Amino acid sequence: MELAHSLLLNEDALAQITEAKRPVFIFEWLRFLDKVLVAANKTDVKEKQKKLVEQLTGLISSSPGPPTRKLLAKNLAALYSIGDTFTVFQTLDKCNDIIKNKDDTAAYLPTKLAAVACVGAFYEKMGRMLGSAFPETVNNLLKSLKSAESQGRSEILMSLRKVLNGLVGAAASSHRDIYKNARSLLTDRSMAVRCAVAKCLLELQNEAVFMWTAELENIATLCFKALENSNYGVRVAVSKLLGTVMATALMPKQATVMRQNVKRATLDEVLELMATGFLRGGSGFLKSGGEMLKVGGSVNREVRVGVTQAYVVFVTTLGGQWLERSFATFLSHVLDLVSHPRATQTHVEAVYSRRCVSFILRATVGSLLGEKAQIAAAKEICQAIEKQMKAVEAVVNDTSSENKSGAADIAASQHVMVCALQELGSLVQSLNATASPLIQEASIGLLETVTSVLLHPSMAARLAAAWCLRCVAVALPFQLTPFLDRCAERLNNLKTSPEAVSGYSFAMAALLGGVHQCPLGIPHAKGKMVVSIAEDLLRTAAQNSRLSLQRTQAGWLLLGALMTLGPSVVRYHLPKMLLLWRNVFPRSLKELEAEKARGDSFTWQVTLEGRAGALCAMRSFVAHCPELLTEDVIRKLMTPIECAMTMMSHIPSVIKAHGAHLKASAAMVRLRLYDILALLPPKTYEGSFNALLRELVAEFTLTDNSANTTTSLLRSLCHYDDSVLLGSWLQETDHKSIEDQLQPNSASGSGALEHDPSSIYLRIPAGEAVPGPLPLGVSVIDASVALFGVVLPHVSYKHRLQMLDHFAECVKQAKGVRQQAVQLNIFTAVLSALKGLAENKSTLGPEEVRKSALTLVMGALDNPNPILRCAAGEALGRMAQVVGEATFIARMAQYSFDKLKSARDVVSRTGHSLALGCLHRYVGGIGSGQHLKTSVSILLALAQDGTSPEVQTWSLHSLALIVDSSGPMYRGYVEPTLSLVLTLLLTVPPSHTEVHQCLGRCLGAIITTVGPELQGNGATISTIRSSCLVGCAITQDHSDSLVQAAAISCLQQLHMFAPRHVNLSSLVPSLCVHLCSSHLLLRRAAVACLRQLAQREAAEVCEYAMSLAKNAGDKESSGVNVNPFAPGVSSRSDIRCRHQGVNVTETGLEGLLFGMLDRETDRKLCSDIHDTLGHMLSSLAIEKLSHWLMLCKDVLAASSDMSAATLLSSGKDEESEKKDEMDDDTMFTTLGEEDKSKPFVAPRWATRVFAADCLCRIINLCENADQAHFDLAMARSAKLRNPTNDLLVLHLSDLIRMAFMAATDHSNQLRMAGLQALEDIIKKFASVPEPEFPGHVILEQYQANVGAALRPAFSQDTPSDIIAKACQVCSTWIGSGVVSDLNDLRRVHNLLVSSLDKVQAGKGSSSQLYRESATTMEKLAVLKAWAEVYVVAMNIKKEAESKPKRATKNTDDDDDDYGTVDELPPDSLITLVQPELPILSRLWLAALKDYALLTLPAEFASQLPPDGGAFYTPETIDTARLHYRNSWAPVLHAVALWLNSTGFTCSDTTEAAAVSGSQKRCTSVILNQASVATPSAKSLPEINKDRMHLILGVSIQFLCSPRPEEPIEHVTACLQALHTLLDSPYARVHVAEDQLLFCACPDSDTV
Repeated sequence: MELAHSLLLNEDALAQITEAKRPVFIFEWLRFLDKVLVAANKTDVKEKQKKLVEQLTGLISSSPGPPTRKLLAKNLAALYSIGDTFTVFQTLDKCNDIIKNKDDTAAYLPTKLAAVACVGAFYEKMGRMLGSAFPETVNNLLKSLKSAESQGRSEILMSLRKVLNGLVGAAASSHRDIYKNARSLLTDRSMAVRCAVAKCLLELQNEAVFMWTAELENIATLCFKALENSNYGVRVAVSKLLGTVMATALMPKQATVMRQNVKRATLDEVLELMATGFLRGGSGFLKSGGEMLKVGGSVNREVRVGVTQAYVVFVTTLGGQWLERSFATFLSHVLDLVSHPRATQTHVEAVYSRRCVSFILRATVGSLLGEKAQIAAAKEICQAIEKQMKAVEAVVNDTSSENKSGAADIAASQHVMVCALQELGSLVQSLNATASPLIQEASIGLLETVTSVLLHPSMAARLAAAWCLRCVAVALPFQLTPFLDRCAERLNNLKTSPEAVSGYSFAMAALLGGVHQCPLGIPHAKGKMVVSIAEDLLRTAAQNSRLSLQRTQAGWLLLGALMTLGPSVVRYHLPKMLLLWRNVFPRSLKELEAEKARGDSFTWQVTLEGRAGALCAMRSFVAHCPELLTEDVIRKLMTPIECAMTMMSHIPSVIKAHGAHLKASAAMVRLRLYDILALLPPKTYEGSFNALLRELVAEFTLTDNSANTTTSLLRSLCHYDDSVLLGSWLQETDHKSIEDQLQPNSASGSGALEHDPSSIYLRIPAGEAVPGPLPLGVSVIDASVALFGVVLPHVSYKHRLQMLDHFAECVKQAKGVRQQAVQLNIFTAVLSALKGLAENKSTLGPEEVRKSALTLVMGALDNPNPILRCAAGEALGRMAQVVGEATFIARMAQYSFDKLKSARDVVSRTGHSLALGCLHRYVGGIGSGQHLKTSVSILLALAQDGTSPEVQTWSLHSLALIVDSSGPMYRGYVEPTLSLVLTLLLTVPPSHTEVHQCLGRCLGAIITTVGPELQGNGATISTIRSSCLVGCAITQDHSDSLVQAAAISCLQQLHMFAPRHVNLSSLVPSLCVHLCSSHLLLRRAAVACLRQLAQREAAEVCEYAMSLAKNAGDKESSGVNVNPFAPGVSSRSDIRCRHQGVNVTETGLEGLLFGMLDRETDRKLCSDIHDTLGHMLSSLAIEKLSHWLMLCKDVLAASSDMSAATLLSSGKDEESEKKDEMDDDTMFTTLGEEDKSKPFVAPRWATRVFAADCLCRIINLCENADQAHFDLAMARSAKLRNPTNDLLVLHLSDLIRMAFMAATDHSNQLRMAGLQALEDIIKKFASVPEPEFPGHVILEQYQANVGAALRPAFSQDTPSDIIAKACQVCSTWIGSGVVSDLNDLRRVHNLLVSSLDKVQAGKGSSSQLYRESATTMEKLAVLKAWAEVYVVAMNIKKEAESKPKRATKNTDDDDDDYGTVDELPPDSLITLVQPELPILSRLWLAALKDYALLTLPAEFASQLPPDGGAFYTPETIDTARLHYRNSWAPVLHAVALWLNSTGFTCSDTTEAAAVSGSQKRCTSVILNQASVATPSAKSLPEINKDRMHLILGVSIQFLCSPRPEEPIEHVTACLQALHTLLDSPYARVHVAEDQLLFCACPDSDTV
């Protein structure tokens, strides 16, 4: 390969190597040339230009493959733009002649394509220079377009796009010709051609005005047609074209409007056009004529999904400010879409349309608008909901029957409600605490509006309203308890309205389900309230038949939701629950039989709903309270469950007797039963296996089900790596939520809350925004399949055999579509069972069971349905794993070998090649070693079958599986595999993206196999390594993002094993480009790679990323868009080529990553961004301190000024002058793009929290780095010596400002992070002297700032966790000795005094919003803070007493604030604390007593006071323990000091007297403990004895068995407490007298 690295092609070396290796050699030379031409000396290039041109043009006719022709064209164009341009027209003519050539053979095609590619590259690079030749070139290309095959068509269209790009407006004369020829190809058979046309037309619309004026409607119609039967790539490309054209029609670029007098389209016209696509049926005949007749022309789903994406492109192109201005119009238009009868013809279609509309709203409002604009949008949505609700109420209240259309209006309005409420919920949840104005402003009336929908006649709307309330409560936890109370009250008042019972119970259930997301919880009593409401509903259900159904459902729903509160609440209600469950079901078989004879269809419906509800509540109990599942409880649960199983067999006869409308209720009972059984240990119901399996098998083999429903679990049961075959990678795109609709299994992507109301309180599955249970028919089959997998491993072999034979019979009997459905379900069940067997480490069974299973699976390997083949391969691998016998595996492998040698059809070749891969995957290298050679040789042969891309894909995929699983055993086959991979990469057309994806997978697997050997220098290793690098280069340059993602992960692997050989200078910039990709998978891969690089080489990574920003001025070379915090695609120029728009500015890569945090919602991606920034921070923050602090400051600055959106002046001219001298603040708050009038999207609260955390990390890093960071004098002299020195202490004012901004924000999380930062700053800088004012510290000048930052945290409505943190900061601040001004000290002291008043209010007084343990946390934090202040005060007093009076001026820096003019007298702190001591001492002792009780071992639990302690309630004892554990030590120390100072002379009575004498404040301290209840009963010595026992007991217990997680401060505090105590003569005497204590403290003198 080294021989290829020369400016001219080394023809001698080329002649000497074998024919097969020549393409790689040529490609490697072109790669070298590509890098060297840019850097080479112009004169050198000009000298060799003639020869170079000859060599390059010679290559055109040597049939180069796709990657080679791309590089060849690029190099030729670069050569002419750097060297002389004399011969460029000759070369152009040469290419034109090749294109004109009539030779249509396959052999000549690569030469033609290479010529086409060269023409495109010339025009793109040199543009107008070639203007004179362009009409002929275009005609030439258009002529050959007519006769070309699909590869040719794609290549010609890409070249035309480049011609247009290079010539800009100069090509106007050919615009119409290009348009006429290209538009007909938008509906081409080949998907790659459709993509190429869309991209070509997208380029054309930049200059061709007619496209978005006269031709606008035609373009729209064309795009709709192009979307029919399209794949994902086409939908993305066409929607980009459609959205951009529509946006241009609405707001044309200024220049074009000036040039021609253009009539602009209005917003209504544009939206109307888009809506026709959303609501239009497919053109021509549908796939089945029957559907057409049934529904009157259904809407084509692919068109709808494509148009949905186009709406998002449309809004994104117009930008955030346009959306802000036009939001009302846009919202009403989008909501009208979903109320249109054509969008909601069937229930599933309605759900699909809702999903699309929700996607449009989320993708635009969620990412383009800043927090202020989002609040405005939420107001608009509220108004829309109110308007709809008024219309609905009018219809409901209109009793006259004239209003026939009313019912239709209500039906349509429910879908509008669902979309609006879901978006409102998502908005509030993403705004978090920033959304509080929405609740607090009465004029908006958000709560009233949302609660009014709880009475909507439609269940879907009621559920959506409940969900929205849950979102609001999670975002603003202080609303949770009031909401619950309000719903409970309304439920009580409106008991007689079925809608109210249903709606308010939904809301309560939703709120209870949200509690786990609120760390402070809800008061314990709310559990009791819910139980009593639910009981009441269930009890009164039978009283009124109009309400029976709603009350029954509501009662059980509430009980199910109650279970999510966890064991601490449920424990108290369990006996009642068990009784309720037992009573729902008949007690005996006799009762069950008798029941069948009774009742009408309505009572049966209520009964079935009740039983389904009871089972659902049970399931919730089992899922959320596993700690309470004792054997006894499980036994009691089994009674109703067994009864339910018996009842299942009776239900068909009931349905027969009372009508088919009971089927849904019966299915719901089955679903609930399967769900709970899957959670219980199978041993508990093994007696019922036979009956249960009959039911399960009947369920998924569709025995009693005429619909061909298929399960949704198959993809999840297949291996994640098979996504390339299953297409399930669509799950990992930004369009997942709408692309799901186009998946083949039943009702895929049609999840909606109304399918299963219980999901309103369950945890949301990861990655979902709103819970979306699938329709009941699919859910039941899913549940039966899952349970089958749990049960089968525990069933006898005889039954397994019967079932497998039954499966084969079922498949045989079904025909056509039904057979496919049955087979899919059976395979999912078999896979589920095999997975269960593997997890249980059980075997499949004897020979006949294996044989039967094998017949079933092998039959499906030849199935025409790819999903089934995939499942069969997976099942085969799992079987091999479960059986684990070499002979069995050999037999399976041999069968596939024979089949592959003889079979010629695509289906069996793909199926059996996958079977080989799966066998290796599950048996591993050792188990399948003897078949490795045959497998590899067969798969390598199949991979060369150029006639069928499908066979190539499957065989390469299997090969990658084998390479992965064989590990070092594969080492012998690496070279042939690698050479095949390279050959295919250089020859397979790029349109076969799946083949390229699999080639990328193979490459990655090979790199892993060779592993650390790649660092070696031997000849073979060097060849392997350079081959891998060439492979990576080819895949990196592919147009498909999945292939690029594979390339990145290959390079990541290479970097891990051989870091020296990966060129970061080219890799990092390309990763930065991918960070702005529109493909989630590519962004994920890029960030994951950056994360790894930043761990080792953060400095280099940042440097190379900055090189992009430096080149940003050179638009020609990189197409870079300088844009620090652009939300996605943001500007006009950028939409042309988002993938080129790199947003790296002077804030560097870290600025770009911070910006991504505001836009990305994918959890994995955000976590990787956090890690990457973390690694960069750790490596670079100390060297580039100002830069990182500036970054954090700019992000946090957004919080201090939410109104900064108006920061930009509207005048364009001033703007352009200011552009050069823009300071960092504005840099951060503008979208540095051409259109300066757009506002920025300020960093969102989660990003600001992360920035505040980064600030704390920077402070800690500096602490470990250099003392000069915390010494002003040293820092100043270092700065003088070397101005580049950057030390933390010089930035103190910025640190304080940032902590202040964060601590006073709306967002609670940010306030916590801000207070933490403030505490860190105080601790680290408290003792730093101010060199200019001896005897002072530098923090003194910030006293007012600190006070101001703390004050808001003590306001009335602050949550407990923030008050607790603020108390901690207060005590740190007072104790730091910084405060020199008595007034400032008083201010902070008063904050603590005010919180002490709260503590004295005692238990159960204030109106509670949160769990009792939150109050415990808050009160203990206050007591701990006072204890710390008291300890410091006593230390200061002691030091002052021990020093001579005159010497106060030059004491050490602990007390150096006294000796100056505004000094604090040494006793000032203790005088502030003194008045509170009588109260504090009682509270401290009470807290210590609580702590002592709570640290007792578990066996003494019965001795704890039944109604809790002074500060905790028995219900929240577990969480309370943690809070006591955090605060006991300072309290212990304070009590010891207090007792020592009073000399044990204070009794409780004297304290009480002192309190009443010295304090006028209310002191109703409710210390409900027996010992304190009758203070007069004990004498002072007894009281002191108790105190001694308490203090010594706590200390000794801790010192004897300290927990490893206890901080060292606790140990020192404990020792100091003992030391202080034993300082007191009274204590010594007492210890000496009390033998027990004396034995416990043998070293009392040395302590």
